[in-house]
Amino acid sequence: MTYENTNGNAPLRDGTDGRMTAERTVSLWSAHEGHEHDSIGLVVSGSLTEGLEIRLDDRVLPSDVIVGTYVTIDAGTRRFFGMIKDIKLCTTIAQLAHTPPGPDEDFLREVYQGTAVFGMLQVQPMLQINDVDGEGRAPEPVKSVPPHFSRVRLSTQEEIERIFGTEDGRHFVIGTPLDMEVKVRLDYKRFIERSNGVFGKSGTGKTFLTRLLLLNTIQKSNSQKEQKDKAVCLVFDMHNEYGWKGTSEDEHREVPGLKRILGSDVAVYTLDSESSKLRNSYPDGEIVIGLDQIEPDDMKLLQETMGLSDNAVDACEALYEKFQEEWFRNALELQITEKGEEDPTSRQLNIHAASVRNLKRALQKFKRGKDFIVDKAPEDVLASLLKTLENGRSVVIEFGRYGSDLDAYMLVANILTRRIHDRWREKTEKALGTGGEHPIHLIIVIEEAHKFLDPAVAGHTIFGQIAREMRKYNVTLLVIDQRPSAIDPEVMSQFGTRITCLLDNERDIEAVLSGVSGKSGLRDVLARLDSKQQALILGHAVPMPIVVRPETYDQTTYARFRESLRSSQPAKSDPSDDSDLFIN
Repeated sequence: MTYENTNGNAPLRDGTDGRMTAERTVSLWSAHEGHEHDSIGLVVSGSLTEGLEIRLDDRVLPSDVIVGTYVTIDAGTRRFFGMIKDIKLCTTIAQLAHTPPGPDEDFLREVYQGTAVFGMLQVQPMLQINDVDGEGRAPEPVKSVPPHFSRVRLSTQEEIERIFGTEDGRHFVIGTPLDMEVKVRLDYKRFIERSNGVFGKSGTGKTFLTRLLLLNTIQKSNSQKEQKDKAVCLVFDMHNEYGWKGTSEDEHREVPGLKRILGSDVAVYTLDSESSKLRNSYPDGEIVIGLDQIEPDDMKLLQETMGLSDNAVDACEALYEKFQEEWFRNALELQITEKGEEDPTSRQLNIHAASVRNLKRALQKFKRGKDFIVDKAPEDVLASLLKTLENGRSVVIEFGRYGSDLDAYMLVANILTRRIHDRWREKTEKALGTGGEHPIHLIIVIEEAHKFLDPAVAGHTIFGQIAREMRKYNVTLLVIDQRPSAIDPEVMSQFGTRITCLLDNERDIEAVLSGVSGKSGLRDVLARLDSKQQALILGHAVPMPIVVRPETYDQTTYARFRESLRSSQPAKSDPSDDSDLFIN
């Protein structure tokens, strides 16, 4: 009998009724999705540490299997949950590797498929459930392996929800698993407990993913009844993407920022009011920094970018010890004659003439063109910003044209965060002493995080201190970076949840997976992510690592926040018409 191959090859002759080839040419993998008893393979070997070997059923094509998909292994009264970390092609006849069927031997290829040649999956077991315990018991970390020939199938929606939580006051949606249409949720309370990171190379969608995390965090905080469960965010918006509006992934349209969606739940401050006017933004205040607010530790942070020598940095310390808050102005007034003679101050402080020149040149260049730096700043602006956070409103600081000035970004972020650190620490210690209320959870969001957390400067920045010790004071970080390998490993170890888009540098991949069990399999999964809209999530806020397609930032997503928008009193600067939230 002859029949047409649906792949477009020549007619086949196999002496059958033709159904086998037709079935093989469709996506058999998708046919199993969501069906609890549809087996895709059997456990044939493996170990707890190296993973399990799963032989695919002959009806499932290896080309339909996706690395990062979740499967369930039924083993009597236990169910094991694991991630597919690799796919292999195997054969029982070694000779076939050297003498495969020819291009016209389609029938022979059909005969071999599923018998002499077959697909093999490597699955890393991660969680297990004892069905005897009933539905109330949460999944536990895997401590054993299923027996030989246990059946393997795709995890169902009910199982995913049991693992990652349902829609409730504690969880929020982050995306969907690969090749599945169920929702994956993060644990809000565990997410705000520790510092977290969003990593990925440029163009992988880190900004959009971070915006979704912040929207969900702020909305979920509003639904909490207890003050101890609430959280606010302070976003240092380097590229003006989080406040009033941002740019879509394809850069063809504008999309709303946090303020525009959540109204008065978010306040926007700016360093550049002219830029805000040009962008039709609606800031709640303008930030200025006084020379008296800059400290020598800020100069240590900026040493490399400002071109300061070690001796010049030491000179900052000496000047601060003598002049305190007036050190910057006095540094600018130091004089060196053409003959190289030092002025009395530099002689008194034992500052060499070369160090004076280096310091003055760097400080003058740093101050030039920065209109937000003044001799003495009014205290009410920073005090107002801190009060806004303490009252439960999140804050976005837009940098306007200074976003491309890394010195300005690092200086402002360090100065403001240092004040917050002191305020939150004082309030926590007071609460511990008097039994009063602890400060609200504060999440500080920084881009280009490795600039603050590089091993050479992490000890000098307030961010390094926050990552190491401030969790007990209700202050944590959310860092966004494309070079996680440049972050101090000690700081990296403090990140509770890591959300990672595509990375192609081996050192960056190693840094993200440091301290994670089973990282060899996760490394392969991470290296095979798509360049956009895929991310590996692992750590404190999820029960096990999982690859997801993050939600698309569009009208559908915005609709989910309408209830939160209605519950907030709209800011006076908010437009009454929301129809233009997404501009094509």
